[in-house]
Amino acid sequence: MKRRPPKVHDDDSRLFREAIGDVRLMQPVEVLPEKPRPAPHPHMRDADEAAVPADSLLFDYDPADLEVGEELSYLRDGYPPKVLKQLKRGQFSIQADVDLHQMNAAAAQLTIAEFLAECRHDGIRCVRIIHGKGLRSKAGGPVLKGLTDRLLRRRDDVVAFASARPMQGGTGAVVVLLKGP
Repeated sequence: MKRRPPKVHDDDSRLFREAIGDVRLMQPVEVLPEKPRPAPHPHMRDADEAAVPADSLLFDYDPADLEVGEELSYLRDGYPPKVLKQLKRGQFSIQADVDLHQMNAAAAQLTIAEFLAECRHDGIRCVRIIHGKGLRSKAGGPVLKGLTDRLLRRRDDVVAFASARPMQGGTGAVVVLLKGP
C-alpha cells in the first residue's frame, strides 16, 4: 500500500515561505569524471619470487648437522598424505610460535596446551613449537622433544605436525597444522 504525501494547504505554504525568506537558486555543480584507478600489482609477490633463486643457493646450515631419524612427523587418520608433504615443504605460513627452552616438562606441557588453545581461539592454523634438540639432556634423550611429540599426537585439534625446515629450527622445532574453524 502506497502512502500518499500529506496535502499542504495554501496557508501553510505561505507561512513557510515567509519564515525562510528569499531563496536563490544554486548553480549546478559540474561533476568531474573520476580518474580510473590503476590495477593492483602484487609487488611483494614479485619481490619474493625474485629472491627465490638467490635464497636457494644459500646454505646457512651444514647438511651433515641434520640428525637422520630424529625428525618428528605425524598425520591424523582421515587426512590425505599431501597435507603432511606440504607441511614438510614449508608450504604453510607459520602464524605464531612458542619457545619451550629452559622449561621443565610440567611448565612445557601447560605452555603447549595454553598456546594451542589461544591459537585455535584466534583462528590461527599453522604454528611452530620450539622444543630444542635436547643437547643438555641426560641419557634419556631430549625431554621436551619427546613430550611435544606425545602431547601433539593426543590432541584432537592437531591435523599434522613435522620437524621444521632447517632455517626454521630443524629438528629442534616442530611445525603444527591445526584444524580449521
